[in-house]
Amino acid sequence: MKNITILEAGLILRIVLAITMLSDVADRFGIWGAPGSNSVAWGNWENFIIYTNTLNPYANKATAEILGGIATFLEILLSLLLLFGFKTRLAALGTAFLLFFFGFAMAVSVSVKAPFDYSVWTSAAAALLLANIGKTSYAVDNRI
Repeated sequence: MKNITILEAGLILRIVLAITMLSDVADRFGIWGAPGSNSVAWGNWENFIIYTNTLNPYANKATAEILGGIATFLEILLSLLLLFGFKTRLAALGTAFLLFFFGFAMAVSVSVKAPFDYSVWTSAAAALLLANIGKTSYAVDNRI
């Protein structure tokens, strides 16, 4: 049996982190199903903004809308960078930073258990590991 290399492990981390964030984005746009459907957290943008407001209880609805938009933009951007392996270290650090703030907001506003239930800390740790791996397989970074 062949051992997995660090390059291959980095590729897997890149793909899994990117798909995880893109799945969340897909959920907030209703791609995984309507609100209340099985395994759907939000199902639409409005429910996502309500949750964003829950995580930021001192923000008004307009501010929550802006914060939700920024989070969505960053998740899409970071996911694409990770998928293509472009600026991987920066994208991985950005992902870890974003996940840390999500996890912290969930712990403070919902419960300490919430970020564990959604593996936020595990994903943040995976992003930090990816940031320190360096080169990965099938990455644009390898061509530059």
